[in-house]
Amino acid sequence: MRFLLGFLTLLTLPLAAADAYALRHPDARIWRKHAPAVYRVRVESTQGAFVLEVHRDWAPIGADRFYNLVRSRFYDDSRFYRVTPRFAQFGIAGNPSIAAVWRSVSIDDDPVRQSNTRGRFAFAMTGPNTRTTQIYICKTDMQAQDKDGFAPLGQVVAGMEVVDRLYAGYGETAGGGMRGGKQARIFEEGNTHLDRDFPKLEKLLRAHIVR
Repeated sequence: MRFLLGFLTLLTLPLAAADAYALRHPDARIWRKHAPAVYRVRVESTQGAFVLEVHRDWAPIGADRFYNLVRSRFYDDSRFYRVTPRFAQFGIAGNPSIAAVWRSVSIDDDPVRQSNTRGRFAFAMTGPNTRTTQIYICKTDMQAQDKDGFAPLGQVVAGMEVVDRLYAGYGETAGGGMRGGKQARIFEEGNTHLDRDFPKLEKLLRAHIVR
């Protein structure tokens, strides 16, 4: 048994090293990999788990970026730093050195092919072609987002009640959205700042591909 555990540990070491390299090198080959036509991501949080289903034909550029971020464990051990009656948002790495790398690594826009209705999710942005890593989930119907170019790439297919339970007491004060201009300390200090100053924020423990 001890030998088997040791062998499995050795197998995971190259994978962990590859993830660490990719997260610090946005030009690495991994980021050019196309996502499957449909895939699911299980997000585990301190309130429980929920499942996101992504349809590449809804927003192919965004679907590819999200797929590779999840595969590289970018979202693991981060925080739901913006939760309001309308949104639940995550997507700034808990490690500030990783967050800094990705802060301005943007992707081009996708056409808006689906509407921002309850349970749908999309990349946050500040304007044209500014999507990076931050994701918001609609907790209510938000069709007004459609005309501003926010392109949903998928929807919550299980555990929407978990999203609804995420602590929302801080509202916009823990960082807010990208356009609010209040995220600097999250990028500079990461989880250390959020855990100290906003201790009730829910944690995103792990996000991984399940299909």
